Amino acid sequence: MKLHTVAQAAAVVGAVGAVALTLYAGRGNNLPFLMILMAGWVFAPFFGFALARRFSGRWSPSTRAALDVVIVLVAVASIAVYGFDVFGPPHVKRATPYVAVPIAAWLLMFTVVPVAAVLARRRDRSIGTTS
Repeated sequence: MKLHTVAQAAAVVGAVGAVALTLYAGRGNNLPFLMILMAGWVFAPFFGFALARRFSGRWSPSTRAALDVVIVLVAVASIAVYGFDVFGPPHVKRATPYVAVPIAAWLLMFTVVPVAAVLARRRDRSIGTTS
């Protein structure tokens, strides 16, 4: 199966799972507006992936592949962290994982993808000069 297809599926499963687990974790909360904001916050990295893929037509294949790998990692990590918070050992539910995971996802995307783009440009230049 192609990496892009896996990444698209992971993005959908990750987005739906992250939002569902967030809403499930906050089911006893009497602040519906806060739950909508939190659901949007955990959904945001997956929406960012969709936007990035939409505008990635001119990117090198390795840069697009880096984005695909990042979203697969983000999807797996999100579901794992949120799932552990919801279904793990009993403890006081805190908002920390639901705030921190999207921040980490954005940082990962904004680090790995540009680095992959720079490395792809360098590789392309070095191939072009040796021919």
